[in-house]
Amino acid sequence: MTPKTLIYYLSEHPTIVNFRWSHTQSWGSTWSFLFTSILTYLLSSVILHLLLHHRRRPLPLGPFPALHSLSMSLISLTIFTGTLLSAAAEIRDTRWSWRRTNTTPFQWFLCFPLGTRPSGRVFFWSYIFYLTRFLHTLRTFFAVLRRKNLSFFRLFNHSILIIMSFLWLEFSQSFQIMGILLTTGVYSIVYGYRFWTAIGLRSACFPFVINCQMVLLGCNVVCHVGVLLLHFKKGGCNGIGAWGFNSVLNAAILMLFVNFYVRGRRKSMASEDVGGKAKVVVPVTKETDRIGCGEVVDKDI
Repeated sequence: MTPKTLIYYLSEHPTIVNFRWSHTQSWGSTWSFLFTSILTYLLSSVILHLLLHHRRRPLPLGPFPALHSLSMSLISLTIFTGTLLSAAAEIRDTRWSWRRTNTTPFQWFLCFPLGTRPSGRVFFWSYIFYLTRFLHTLRTFFAVLRRKNLSFFRLFNHSILIIMSFLWLEFSQSFQIMGILLTTGVYSIVYGYRFWTAIGLRSACFPFVINCQMVLLGCNVVCHVGVLLLHFKKGGCNGIGAWGFNSVLNAAILMLFVNFYVRGRRKSMASEDVGGKAKVVVPVTKETDRIGCGEVVDKDI
């Protein structure tokens, strides 16, 4: 596939160019579908967890977790590339209209002009990103079948990601381009790493997934501050109400994650006085047993 063909299928195809978010034409675009799907996800996760409560051994999943990680890594990379190419095409086609507002491409990435409609190339990839959030929830069921704890953070994080990506489309919310690029960029790396370790290859001697999560959350905080500054400087960003709600949800996720991270670090660095010497207790995981490296619990992102 030549670069020109790749650009065509990722940013110039009629399906992408003519996309329009519509409650009648876009699958999964209604509020009833959003709340029903999240409720179904939560109930099915809890019910499956209760059904397997007395089972001690994890169910064999074979290659499915590895294939899921590989698929999510490739899908994330495709969305990242498609969003980047589509954003470049939109800047090329509409930049002339920004002169009256002195808007730069970087500002447009963070702050859509007032009156922006959810149609066109960028919103097509935002829609694909929204749909992939449902594929992301499969990790919850993998965790339950493996007899891992069904944590509140996992359920909350997956549900909030679905809600936020829906709001991006429903209200043509500013910041979503940067949000998609940051998230899919990190996801392509994290899921590639999960596939790498799932097939038995050497894992990192540091909490790789946790560090990626910290980078993603940190970048999100910086971008949210940028949106707020541009909103007052430029006279308004489109979908600022939805952005404010998303900011609250992001803050909740950040607080939960920091709380988990701090508790995890305290446990991993806990010591007991043995013969006058401090003995460091390192969590035993599959990676620890294989290569002698401690890995903080793989928290979902």
